[in-house]
Amino acid sequence: MSNIARMMQRATAGAAGGAGIDVDEVFSTYLYDGNSSAQTITNGIDLSGEGGLVWTKRRDDTGNGHHFVDTARGGSSFIRSNSTQGANTGYTLINSFNSNGYTLGPIAWVNGSGGSYVSWTFRQAPKFFDVGTISFNSSGVGSYSHNLGVTPAMVIFKLTNTTGDWFVWHKDLTSQNYAMFLNATSASSNQGGWATYTDTTVSFNSSIFANDTAVVYLFAHNNNDGEFGPDSDQDIIKCGSYTGNGSYSNGPVIDLGFEPQWVLIKNTSTGGYNWQLGDTMRGASTEGAQYLSANTSNQEAAFSGGYTAFIPTATGFTMTVDDSNYNRNGDTYIYMAIRRGPLAAPDDATKVFAMDTYDTTTGDPTAYDTTFTVDMVIQALNKNTTNNKRVSSRLTGARYVSTNTDSAESGASSYTFDTQTGFRVDSGTDANDFAWMWRRAPSYFDVVCYTGNQTSGRTVSHNLGAVPEMMWVKRRNAAADWKVYHSALGNTKHLNLNETIAAATDSSIWNDTTPTASVFTLGYDIKVNGNGDNHIAMLFASVAGVSQLGSFTATGSDVDVDCGFSSGARFVLIKGTNAATPWYLWDSQRGINVGNDARLQLESTNAEWTGSDNIAPLASGFTMKSGILGSSGNNYIFYAIA
Repeated sequence: MSNIARMMQRATAGAAGGAGIDVDEVFSTYLYDGNSSAQTITNGIDLSGEGGLVWTKRRDDTGNGHHFVDTARGGSSFIRSNSTQGANTGYTLINSFNSNGYTLGPIAWVNGSGGSYVSWTFRQAPKFFDVGTISFNSSGVGSYSHNLGVTPAMVIFKLTNTTGDWFVWHKDLTSQNYAMFLNATSASSNQGGWATYTDTTVSFNSSIFANDTAVVYLFAHNNNDGEFGPDSDQDIIKCGSYTGNGSYSNGPVIDLGFEPQWVLIKNTSTGGYNWQLGDTMRGASTEGAQYLSANTSNQEAAFSGGYTAFIPTATGFTMTVDDSNYNRNGDTYIYMAIRRGPLAAPDDATKVFAMDTYDTTTGDPTAYDTTFTVDMVIQALNKNTTNNKRVSSRLTGARYVSTNTDSAESGASSYTFDTQTGFRVDSGTDANDFAWMWRRAPSYFDVVCYTGNQTSGRTVSHNLGAVPEMMWVKRRNAAADWKVYHSALGNTKHLNLNETIAAATDSSIWNDTTPTASVFTLGYDIKVNGNGDNHIAMLFASVAGVSQLGSFTATGSDVDVDCGFSSGARFVLIKGTNAATPWYLWDSQRGINVGNDARLQLESTNAEWTGSDNIAPLASGFTMKSGILGSSGNNYIFYAIA
């Protein structure tokens, strides 16, 4: 079956109500270090069967430009967006396009020893992306019959046999006569009626292209008509525009209808400003963002002073910078944004949860190891001594809050989520440090950052895609107790993660309102909704065979807790709700055994305790021993991961 036939078959299946493509199947941001030899990048993108584009940039060296290699022209033909040169065919940058990624050649531009690189891979798919080539006739007429299934929202065109600008058309430019240049900083300008874009064809007609060849990259815009995700009803790519306001404290708020993982931005009104690239893998967060410029070979840079040009939100992005590349007062900016994935609930807990003891090996890039991209980590610093339990997230970058205190957030410059897998701490480490790590995924786990307004009934959007069964909320910029919602307690009660207190009733916390699959509601209490304060919320839900939240009652005997698992629980957290009890935590790596088990407490700095038999393995979940549960009738909530 041809690539085109395969793509149209998937599109037809989506339109008929079947499962659609996930964003992780068509787009990837991948971080890697070069090794100057053949290196396979496994990013889950089927390039050999479906085709696509690999866009690569060395991050730590100004001498390396942006390299575009696509399946339409092959791995030995590349072009650079920071150059007007035609295609270079003298080097093989990609040895092979694979069913789950690609294999690099030993070329320093994309794979130099010790270099730090990022690649963005776009797979061909209807309503997302397509790539094709054009051969112009002697009159300069040429076209490409594309497979987007819709009129492109952004088109990038580059001559490959000779020098020439990278023409860019975007749906929010004045008309199809207007264009910009990916290799330059100029504003939008009228190029005349030389290009036509329809839902089947892109056509070009100019005598200056006589007998030339070109490549075209076509990007879609989903407007509540995307056919992605489990129910084939999700949007994953948006091409739009906004107007700058020149404010560094309250920049424009762009509503995409989803949380982005990648964005390309350009000022169309005023020349002299770059094509700016941001993504969450390289650190776009509430506290800062690394950026690259598509039109220059400059190495990666970051804003200083806490300013950020790309802050992802649950429904789009915003910025806290008045830099004219992003936010010049009154200027118009175009953007292309791609949604964060995945879109489907996980079916394997090992793909979204891991735990590890810190590896003190010098030079280890991921000292806490996982097989997935980490979005949140809880660290028990030297679990054998009195110490804090620190929580860090990708959305807040190199910062942490501790579960055992009400203290405000602290900086931690040695923390980094800037790795493809795992999590790293570069100083103050110990071989007994331990971490539990989560990946965000629908119906399983989500993280949200928001600013409070101290108004009862305030709603906060989230992307859990299910009704949260447990929420942890912490004020970041000032001291405040952690507030915990659990569905077993209802919307009138809360617990404190940093204390042993029993469940308390207070309408000022959750506003006596049950969260929904899209928002949670807050009262006026400054601990969850302080006016102008920064807050973070972690949201948890049950996924069959992966995670389970619930409650049980002590009986005076051992209690079997059935979570619906098949091989037992790897992580168990419990808390008594009708009496003051600790937040007890066990896991299978430190020991959920027949016999004594290693126990930690989230609300305490206490060292790990191994002198008691509190929990026992159970294939469907876990067994709580009567000794730790106390009197018959005591009520407990729990959170377990398979």
